[in-house]
Amino acid sequence: MNLYIKALHIIFIVTWFAGLFYMPRLMIYNTEAGQQPEPARGILRSQFGIMMKRLWFGITWPSAVLTLIMGGWTLWSGGWLNNFGQHSWLHIKLTFVIFLYAYHYSLHVLLRQQLAGTFRYSSQQLRIWNEVATIFLIAIVMLVTVKQNMSVVWGLTGLVLFVVVLMSAIRIYKHARERKRM
Repeated sequence: MNLYIKALHIIFIVTWFAGLFYMPRLMIYNTEAGQQPEPARGILRSQFGIMMKRLWFGITWPSAVLTLIMGGWTLWSGGWLNNFGQHSWLHIKLTFVIFLYAYHYSLHVLLRQQLAGTFRYSSQQLRIWNEVATIFLIAIVMLVTVKQNMSVVWGLTGLVLFVVVLMSAIRIYKHARERKRM
């Protein structure tokens, strides 16, 4: 039974991350729709609003809740809670998971703002925010896979280097887009 619960946990993680990856993209498109003349702006924003609500409330939120339930069940049924103090990698992973849920909530706040017609962030800022889920995914998967064999120093160094490469890629993409407009 434990393997089925673990499999469901992984499945819901995948669907949750699908929502976390796609929601900011829709927010970016919705923000950029504001540059279009009417009636295109209204049509696009209406359609993006529908898409965002369906994705967020039909896939992302249910997947986040089911990930939490199945993850808790896996911790409990797998005996992880009995030896919790012996698994430092698990403490670090669960800390990342807490921050991931905070990120999820931040997207919820952004969604509510956009649905209300408030656009506080540029598409470039949203592109950067879009990559936060990628950073969490890499950190969590590395911790779960490598566990005790991972050096904290090497793990953090690798994560920081990944963030630097990711931010550089975003900057290069921004410059390429600006050149294309000229």
